[in-house]
Amino acid sequence: MTRSLPHFSATSLTAVFLATSAMAEVPQVLTDIAPVASLVGMVMGDLGQPDILLPQGGDPHDYQLRPQQAASLETTDLLIWIGPELTPWLERARQNMNPDGHSLALLASDGTHLQDFASELDAHDDTHDHDHDHDHEHHADEAGTHSHDGLDPHAWLDPGNARHWLGVIAEELALIDPENAETYRSNAQSGAAAIASAEADIQNRLSPAKDKNYVVFHDAYGYFTAHFGLRPATAVSLSDASSPSAARISDIRAFLDQNPVSCAFPEANHDIRTIEIVIEGSTVRLGKPLDPSGSMLEPGPGLYAALLQGLGDNMAECLTAQ
Repeated sequence: MTRSLPHFSATSLTAVFLATSAMAEVPQVLTDIAPVASLVGMVMGDLGQPDILLPQGGDPHDYQLRPQQAASLETTDLLIWIGPELTPWLERARQNMNPDGHSLALLASDGTHLQDFASELDAHDDTHDHDHDHDHEHHADEAGTHSHDGLDPHAWLDPGNARHWLGVIAEELALIDPENAETYRSNAQSGAAAIASAEADIQNRLSPAKDKNYVVFHDAYGYFTAHFGLRPATAVSLSDASSPSAARISDIRAFLDQNPVSCAFPEANHDIRTIEIVIEGSTVRLGKPLDPSGSMLEPGPGLYAALLQGLGDNMAECLTAQ
């Protein structure tokens, strides 16, 4: 028995061709860290998902690209990243980027809220210069011989920035892929609504904790705490890439002796023992680890809201405990 082949009209063939062309035009997107990839994933939706250069738990400040990653940078259509303030190694790697590719540094995008590093311990130190009208607030580092200056790059921890960036990302993708521009914009609006919902819940949970003092592992939470009206965190380490010195730990313990401090929070992928040493012998409660980069979460569009919720839940649980 002979089977006849299916018949395709010229119209149906044209429709298939156009659909295939639209799919082919969806940009190949690279991102630096998982929270950025999550935001990009929200905007791209069913059209595709970005790749992430920094592996979960990797150090964003100091990373060496693998050969396959370097090759993907040479062919990508669009790189979306926080900026060289967070990942200086990526600034160097961009020199080998696809010459026809686009690059979007979110910290440099108009409308982004930027702020300097801020630590409650340093706020009580009159030897520090705190000029919040400039991006150069000074902190002594662990050895006391080097200054930790300026702009805090952890701006994704302000959900206002994240909502704004969704629109920025949508417009960048629309520029490269105009066929799907309205889909990107619609997805960005939906993503912003989802973030706003999580934001309102966190605000309610943290409201009773606004006057509490607390300790964190490293100075990364300024955007989060400022957005939700909390006091600045007291950071044990001013960098997530180095261990605090004995002098720094001594300063923190003196701060605990002189001020009512409710909680101390370890950080994911860092030794909890550092925090335990700082609060040993005190009445400070040990909170659950904070995860500012979502290193313990499943990558994807849902990571960003889960990251915010995790920070809010863990802080509220300890800070509002009776």
